[in-house]
Amino acid sequence: MNQRPQPNRSSFSRWVMFIRALVSAAVLVAVLPGLLMRGFQKKEVINPNARRPSAAELRAAREGQMYTVKKRVSWLGAESGESGKQRYFRTEQVAQWDPKKTAVIVCDVWDYHHSPNAVERLEELVPKMNALLRAARRRGSVIIHAPSDCMAFYEENPARIRAFEAPKKDLPPGITSWNCRIEKEVGRLYPLDQSDGGDDSNPRSLAVWSEKLKELGRDPAMPWKSQNKALQIDEELDYISDQGDEVWAILKDRQIEHVIMLGVHTNMCVLGRPFGLRQLVANGMDVVLVRDLTDCMYNPWAWPQVDHYSGNDLMITYIEETICPTITSDQIANGSPIVSPRDWRVKKDLLPHEIPVIPVDPFSNPRPIGWKIVNWSDIRDKWFGIDLNGVVSEGGEGQNTQIAPQLEPNREASVEKLLLRCSLRIPPEAFSGPVTLYHPRIRRAWLNGTELERFNTPTSSEHFEIASKYTYGNDDPNLLVIELDVSERSQIPIGVETRQGPMVFAGGRVESISQAWQQNSSPNPKNVNLPLPVKFALPPAVYYEIPL
Repeated sequence: MNQRPQPNRSSFSRWVMFIRALVSAAVLVAVLPGLLMRGFQKKEVINPNARRPSAAELRAAREGQMYTVKKRVSWLGAESGESGKQRYFRTEQVAQWDPKKTAVIVCDVWDYHHSPNAVERLEELVPKMNALLRAARRRGSVIIHAPSDCMAFYEENPARIRAFEAPKKDLPPGITSWNCRIEKEVGRLYPLDQSDGGDDSNPRSLAVWSEKLKELGRDPAMPWKSQNKALQIDEELDYISDQGDEVWAILKDRQIEHVIMLGVHTNMCVLGRPFGLRQLVANGMDVVLVRDLTDCMYNPWAWPQVDHYSGNDLMITYIEETICPTITSDQIANGSPIVSPRDWRVKKDLLPHEIPVIPVDPFSNPRPIGWKIVNWSDIRDKWFGIDLNGVVSEGGEGQNTQIAPQLEPNREASVEKLLLRCSLRIPPEAFSGPVTLYHPRIRRAWLNGTELERFNTPTSSEHFEIASKYTYGNDDPNLLVIELDVSERSQIPIGVETRQGPMVFAGGRVESISQAWQQNSSPNPKNVNLPLPVKFALPPAVYYEIPL
């Protein structure tokens, strides 16, 4: 029987052994340098009795870290884009801040608010606000909680007592007052109309929310009593104050050089409070706003008719251009900047020339005609003549001499009166004598919604009396509204005094309100007042004050 031939196994085995030898050599070449180096290294001896660092020691180590802040500013360029709008630009400056010389101010993050939409937007920000406060506190920064109108709630809180007892030395003038404008804002266009109060809640939601506030025993108009409970207050380290002199005293006592501002609402309290951005900048403090931890009170039905978050972007750009730089929360705390899930825009953090206007629905109710800013010179030239080279009567110099001006050809003959309004600060000291308003064409006038009475001065000119009882009883600005007679049939002739701006007399002081006004041609009686104090509502361009 023939046997099956057997394979030659000897050659196969040799190949296997050869491959194994190559693999072993390759492994040895890769591992040998590491083994040799490890032999020369000193072995670490683990002490089983070694103590882990305490929380205090870890906190102390973190305190030594500097803040690296990217201070962003915006500016308006000279050239225009494809849309014809002037283009804005941004740049960032990186700075190193010592945490121990830095303070964080939390502005008006209340427990409740009259606007349900504002409450919902704020609730999105509060967790990240608290995370930033924790991070800043761990690194040794000063935390100042500033929930305005809520100091009674914290009367016995050590953080409130600590703020009250801060030594007040060399306080800047006006540090206790609301700040309506700083020098850099003069001549700049304010980006939002917030004179309606800025509440964008729909009427049904607002009614439901108001009833809920009443059930909670809160005043629906001013429901706040404390700071939002989700923001931790360290009673041993933090401060609580809503007073400008106290906050300034804290900053100086703790030798603070830099301030981080967060809170609401950007276009009202954050800007204007006695501890707000304008006041800090005006007194030389290096301050930034955390732009993703703030929110505006803005109703998209108001000018410039953009969505709420684009309104926020407009205000941030305005602040970066005229007030101070901004940063984002991730530069102080971990994580990413806050982006609201309600912000439906594809592109966010827009510059003004990138923001589209909301299209008007032709089937919806027409938007109300709002107030527009006009210069007195434009009012004068349109309604009281553009040329004074006319026939002058024999009234003599200083009299309301009659002239024959050339009136604008596009003047609306049907318009007989205009409503004009402005913001007027009258210091309490001015009421040591009579305070009066005068212009020959003023028919009626109101201060904070109260109609002013006429009376005759010794010069027999018809003035309006501004009584102290019509003000807020402090140096807060007041809403001044005048009804101006522009009728061609007016019995008051056009003269030199007619073309001059309205004037306020207070003792030996005179303020000529002859720059910008807000104008409305509607005779609606509701237009003589505002739904909230004027300091929250009118733009810096129409702000005036009686000099001391």
